[in-house]
Amino acid sequence: MKVVIVGAGIGGLTAALRLHREGIECAVYEQSARIGELGVGINALPHAVKELAALGLLDALDEIGIRTRELFYTHRLGQVILRRLCGLDAGFTLPQYCLHRGRLQGMLLQAVEDRLGPGAVRIGHRLTGFEQDEHGVQARFAVRDSDAPVTVTGDVLVAADGIHSAVRSQLFPDEGPPRWNGVLMWRGATDWPEFGGGRSMIVSGGTAAKLVIYPIGPGRSAGTRLTNWAVCIQTGRPGDPPPERQDWAKAGDRAELARHLGRFRCPGVDHVALAEATEEIFEFPMCDRDPLPAWSHGRVTLLGDAAHPMYPMGSNGAGQAILDATSLASHLTQHADPAEALRAYEADRLAATGEIVLRNRRGGPENVIDEVERRAPDGFSRLEDVIDAAALEEIIAGYAQVTGASQQQVNRA
Repeated sequence: MKVVIVGAGIGGLTAALRLHREGIECAVYEQSARIGELGVGINALPHAVKELAALGLLDALDEIGIRTRELFYTHRLGQVILRRLCGLDAGFTLPQYCLHRGRLQGMLLQAVEDRLGPGAVRIGHRLTGFEQDEHGVQARFAVRDSDAPVTVTGDVLVAADGIHSAVRSQLFPDEGPPRWNGVLMWRGATDWPEFGGGRSMIVSGGTAAKLVIYPIGPGRSAGTRLTNWAVCIQTGRPGDPPPERQDWAKAGDRAELARHLGRFRCPGVDHVALAEATEEIFEFPMCDRDPLPAWSHGRVTLLGDAAHPMYPMGSNGAGQAILDATSLASHLTQHADPAEALRAYEADRLAATGEIVLRNRRGGPENVIDEVERRAPDGFSRLEDVIDAAALEEIIAGYAQVTGASQQQVNRA
């Protein structure tokens, strides 16, 4: 069997490593001329780390990321709503990591090239179309700096080409653009003094105005961490057309960002100075797409953001792509018929990820903040006067159950 993977993001590269581990031939085709360190911070929860650890990548994760110890959900004005231990500190059998997205992608790329060979990832190949029959799939690519198109044949075509997937658009030509929830996001990362012991994550504020801060790697000097921050502001209405194409590398408007920083109080971190000290800031609209009725069409299927782009809540975007890759490789080894294997993969993953997409539209686990701010918009002195602790726990636990994030936990710390 030979698998053609479109897209060298986290999902596509993890799928290549999984398929190689199962003895299945594959190659990855990426439209970019080079694979750089795009994006800023992401989280890998223990259920996703388990799959990367099975690929022998745990030491590499320690080299590039931070083992998260605790997560604070706080009111926009700084009062703590909920503190939760994370990873090993919460009794899981594996850590939780905060990472730079580009460094994670680079680590996976290096692993693919080391294990599959330097030609396993073909850059500068933009998919222009595909056909399939009972014998296989033919994928057509336009090659950068070449007038000659390339046709690649395989038994299976896996689209891991993101929210603007060329394969998805061919399968669902009437779908239209991504759906915007009205939130504009500014992000960046820079070296900054450690806070909370250097392994803490803060999510402050709800859907209308949110500030997120966490370390994603070692700093360049003692007592510092490479620190990721994000400011999310409701500037439009859910369902409005996105004001711009979602692009990880679009430069952010500093003046517009500055207008919103004063809406937050963040004891322990000078978030205004942190943002001002960041050399590069990025800006993009928070978008997803409606869950699909099907991913797999004969020998062609979708994976990761091509299948289920979701709002960045609950630390699940990259994690669900990693789980997709594990499921896909497993089913391709269990079924002789590629189409049957892809149907089984879809049955395993489609409904679960569709539920996460919809829950993230409602705020995901960060609903705990929305609910408290709804009841106490001007802050509070005693949380128990605002909401019962059991109600907060129910929101968090229900989301974790749906996403698989409650797995591998051996006790409650």
